[in-house]
Amino acid sequence: MTPAVPPTSRSSIHDFWAGLGAAAPVVPGAVAFGLVYGVLARQAGLSLWATTAMSVLVFAGAAQFTAVSMWGQASPGFLIVTTLMINLRHLLMGASVAPHLLGQPGAWKGLLAFGLTDESYALAISRYVRGEGSREFFLGANLGLYLGWILSSLAGGLLGGLVVDPSRWGIALVFPLTFLGLLVPLLGRGVTAVVAAASGIVAVITAVWLPGKGNLVVAILVGSAIGAVLETWWTPTA
Repeated sequence: MTPAVPPTSRSSIHDFWAGLGAAAPVVPGAVAFGLVYGVLARQAGLSLWATTAMSVLVFAGAAQFTAVSMWGQASPGFLIVTTLMINLRHLLMGASVAPHLLGQPGAWKGLLAFGLTDESYALAISRYVRGEGSREFFLGANLGLYLGWILSSLAGGLLGGLVVDPSRWGIALVFPLTFLGLLVPLLGRGVTAVVAAASGIVAVITAVWLPGKGNLVVAILVGSAIGAVLETWWTPTA
């Protein structure tokens, strides 16, 4: 894939603000999720500082929820391995975005990799697929979600014990549903749709038997194998 032509200063600023704007409809979901995380973290015994610092340094909702739920009950090593398993999908998202960042400085790649989330990935890759993507747009989308996550985590931490059972709100469903809403339009038809459907089915079925997020690993392997076979042998009809 040929790297994009470096943008002018004006287009860079425009793309950055466009990324922030594109993330705006998604940020409320992150805020709701962050509030629940902050409340649960404080209820698990984390200080307000530690609750907020985890969001600043980790910026991974599912991993942070898992860490909080296991806080004080599991060894640090087991906790680290578990959260790494949960975030294995970032390897796939990063590999998908990497061809679009060819020729970019390492600092830019590192910055974008740190801010990569399910939602910012969906926003950025949809632009790249249309030939309109840029690192500045990607950064804007990342930053919008990052700031929303940190501030809502802080707010949730301040609420602390005021909320007894945040899970009853059903807020945990907000982020996954938002991601699906962004992802489904990108699937289209053909190999991508088949691989996505097969991977989803495998992930759901194997979740019954595999602990942690092992079902995601199996789904990734099966989906990759199916994709490789279809790309080689399947010639779609018009």
